[in-house]
Amino acid sequence: MGLPIITADQRLREKKGVKLVLLGKSGIGKTTQLKTLPEDKTLFVDLEAGDLAVKDWRGDCVRPTTWPEFRDLVVFLAGPNPALPPEAPYSQAHYAHVCEQYGDPAQLAKYDCYFVDSITVLARLALIWAKTQPQAVSDRTGKPDTRGAYGLLGSEMLGALMHLQHARGKHVVFVAILDERLDDFNRKVFVPQIEGSKTAAELPGIVDEVVTLAEIKSDDGEPYRAFVTHTLNPYGFPAKDRSGQLEMLEPPNLLALIEKCAAATQPQNIKE
Repeated sequence: MGLPIITADQRLREKKGVKLVLLGKSGIGKTTQLKTLPEDKTLFVDLEAGDLAVKDWRGDCVRPTTWPEFRDLVVFLAGPNPALPPEAPYSQAHYAHVCEQYGDPAQLAKYDCYFVDSITVLARLALIWAKTQPQAVSDRTGKPDTRGAYGLLGSEMLGALMHLQHARGKHVVFVAILDERLDDFNRKVFVPQIEGSKTAAELPGIVDEVVTLAEIKSDDGEPYRAFVTHTLNPYGFPAKDRSGQLEMLEPPNLLALIEKCAAATQPQNIKE
């Protein structure tokens, strides 16, 4: 067996997906961005059970209510990691077990995008679960160990989100609430509302795009909504554009934004 080299042409022909974090203050319209996505090609992972804003959106959805349920969903959506031992989440054994429950994973072929709303709520579910685990109990005193629970929360959240963002050929959108706070120097900063600091700090590094949906004021003082996409922006919002395709401010249309980012991965002048 030779070295399994993937040629440039083969790599460029692969179907690629955009992995994106969508941030915004509560009520700005993050969930409503689901309406811009094709109903027949999008799976809505509804963690908030608060789909009133998109009640007329006629796409499919799933509603995991516990952390173990979400882990099962993640391995079903993204497939297994064959490098993991059988007892580990997202292993081949975990995947086989979940397929017995959920059925043939071929049913997922119809979806181009997974819309996960929201990881703010997801982190709360993970923390509830983490507090029941042995790591959340002090070996010395037998009492609850908050530090241990939050350490487990961080590793579990990042493990799940990193595994889901490896769903090959799928767009994955993680939605989170954005908080406005004051730092130690009384300066205004914006931070994702996620239990524990580890996930919020490391999440931007595992996705292609970080986008903040915000209210911006035009030159004449009129407010309008826009996606802020560049790390260096005058508003201080979290943002990152790995595609190199986006303007600092983009119209608030998630499908158009994803298509623009995906254009960076389209093959150019590939020989047939």
